[in-house]
Amino acid sequence: MNPTLDLILGADALRAPLTGIGRYTFELARRLVQRDEVARLRYFSMGRWVADPLAGLDAPDGEAVAAPADRGRAPPASLRTRLATSPLAVRLYAACSPRLLGWRLRDQGRSIYHAPNYIVPPFPGAAVSTVHDLSHILCPQFHPRARVDYLNLTLGPSLARTAHVITVSEAVRQELLARALMPPERVTAIHLAADAVFRPHTPAMLAPAMQALGLRAGRYSLFVGTVEPRKNIARLIEAYARLSRDLRLTWPLVLVGGPGWHSEAIHARMAQAQAEGWLRYLSFIDQRWLPAVYAGARLLAYPSLYEGFGLPIVEAMACGTPVLTSNASCMPEVAGGAAHLVDPLDVEDLAHGLARCLEDEAWLVQARTQGLARAAALSWDRCADETVAVYRQLS
Repeated sequence: MNPTLDLILGADALRAPLTGIGRYTFELARRLVQRDEVARLRYFSMGRWVADPLAGLDAPDGEAVAAPADRGRAPPASLRTRLATSPLAVRLYAACSPRLLGWRLRDQGRSIYHAPNYIVPPFPGAAVSTVHDLSHILCPQFHPRARVDYLNLTLGPSLARTAHVITVSEAVRQELLARALMPPERVTAIHLAADAVFRPHTPAMLAPAMQALGLRAGRYSLFVGTVEPRKNIARLIEAYARLSRDLRLTWPLVLVGGPGWHSEAIHARMAQAQAEGWLRYLSFIDQRWLPAVYAGARLLAYPSLYEGFGLPIVEAMACGTPVLTSNASCMPEVAGGAAHLVDPLDVEDLAHGLARCLEDEAWLVQARTQGLARAAALSWDRCADETVAVYRQLS
């Protein structure tokens, strides 16, 4: 096959530690460089060309990461992160950046530009955008005002200059179409996947992480994600509190995730439950332990209120860990019939589901088998194949 695709990939999210969008960009990029159809792949980030943004970014995915000595303490915020919380700075950036970025890209019209993090800059050629969710429209209360303002200011103009949109689930695709933001023939849903490091573990593989973190394999429930209102952690803790004392102490709830926006009240409730002996908050952990933490859990409880994809669901399934998740947003689609679904707004339903999942050995065996099959059906190679097919439509 003759190489024909000249690609420019937005690399803004390629920075350590890799969170969801960064992981997506990384997995896509390292496969694109190996594709026979790709004649050239370049990276563009924050108005400049970047030679090798993949270097050093080969650790597994996870929202809760840090070196062992920093466990419990978040990495220092970058200047860019601090400015992103300022409404004034965000408005100034949204107003000024298109001119600068457009000028830098003014002579690249023969290439295809892919923005894997929502926003396509002014570009003279064909452009692809990946829209991960529409939470700034559907549930703006779950975000800082500056982020909502930024996406409200920039997403519309970005879509206007986008030839094709990729969404990470059919649920998000339908949300986009319901608001007439793009015509259906120009929107394709392409699922994400779990990294290969997320796999079932033997007792010997589990032992180092269990010892380092003070956990017992098979003796805890797990939540992985940033501590913020959208993740529905307050209701998860309330539901867990309704379980019998024996259940709570036999399988305590372990929360792994860095502090997020507007999380003070959640942390206060977590501290109370931790004092009562049935909750552990690990905050930032060494990223190398994350697959074992998944694999060592009896259950992943992920009752998020809204997601674009919900990567922890697939990561847990790939590790052979049964999953309880929400019956809302994209979660049923991602789970593919392999998880127990609950109403995330109904604490009683959530508590009932937790009890059933923790105690029903037959369901646990079935969920492990079905979850492994579901995770195997979602691969980064398939994601890259379907993305290249979108590029081909535009070349």
